[in-house]
Amino acid sequence: MKRFLHDVQTHLLTGVSYMIPFVVPGGILIAIGFLLGGIKVYETPGFAAELFFLGKDAFGLMVAALAGYIAYSVADRPGIAPGFVGGIVATRIGAGFLGGMIAGLIAGYLVEAIKQIKVPQMIRSLMPVLIIPLLASTIVGLLMVYFIGPPVKWLNETMSVILNNLGTGSAIALGLLIGAMMAFDMGGPVNKAAYFFALGVAETANNWVPMGAVFVGGMVPPLVIAVAMLIANNKFTEEEKAGIPGCFVGAASLITEFAIPYAAGDPVRVMPSIMVGSAVGGAISMALGVSMMAPHGGLFVFALSNKPLLYVLSIIVGGIVGGLMLAAIKPKLEAEKVELDGQSA
Repeated sequence: MKRFLHDVQTHLLTGVSYMIPFVVPGGILIAIGFLLGGIKVYETPGFAAELFFLGKDAFGLMVAALAGYIAYSVADRPGIAPGFVGGIVATRIGAGFLGGMIAGLIAGYLVEAIKQIKVPQMIRSLMPVLIIPLLASTIVGLLMVYFIGPPVKWLNETMSVILNNLGTGSAIALGLLIGAMMAFDMGGPVNKAAYFFALGVAETANNWVPMGAVFVGGMVPPLVIAVAMLIANNKFTEEEKAGIPGCFVGAASLITEFAIPYAAGDPVRVMPSIMVGSAVGGAISMALGVSMMAPHGGLFVFALSNKPLLYVLSIIVGGIVGGLMLAAIKPKLEAEKVELDGQSA
């Protein structure tokens, strides 16, 4: 079971990696369309509307790509078509990302099972091009329409209603959670879960406020490291301090992974600090209603926020809070060396 769950995680992350190239241009083109043509850009023909619909076209493929490449990860090329079909059905019936993930896994493992069936030599050549795609696509599509899709659609709609009805206190709690999740494993499954939640709400409810908290939560960890090294430079090695410019670049670019080497070197102190900083930044972002109508881009797309100055403020406050915490709890290099020597003795 442990191996199976690890394999499922690998398949999901493969689907995500193939989906991102659809998400990023799609989301940014939609946002630019809104920026140039206003909130009702789709009602007036013109250049802004064309950008908007190009973005919608790319964005509309992301669940299908997610499902298709999850199935590809499980069953190789024969899984792609059934996976894409399952993902398209998930989009059509409103099952969203969760439905796409389930469809991709079902398609992949179903294709694997069909491949194990022994068939006469005369029809073996038809298996990958006709029998497997037709049989698997039909089964996956019908399962999504009649059994899996309806409860997943209900769950998505319920979550959207709850989120849209959040009061200030609940928004702060959600922001704390999103921010902490973004910092917890810095690009891993927990981080991706928060990202998918925000992306799903943006898709189903046109609510981009959680995406603002995701941006902030993902940008704060490298900033926390940089701030701590600037205000407590006697607690970091010269090699670590040489990474200060890179940490600022990582923060500006929404590349949380820039904090990983520091977290790996001192997880007991770095992990709590970046999680607290990201949680504070995420809570401020949610409380202030900061939205981000783009799926990636960091500071380079700050103009696509409804409150760009408050967006930047949330990042800075989170970075300072986490940086001060890390600077306070991290010992000086000499003291840390003595502590490590004592533990080894």
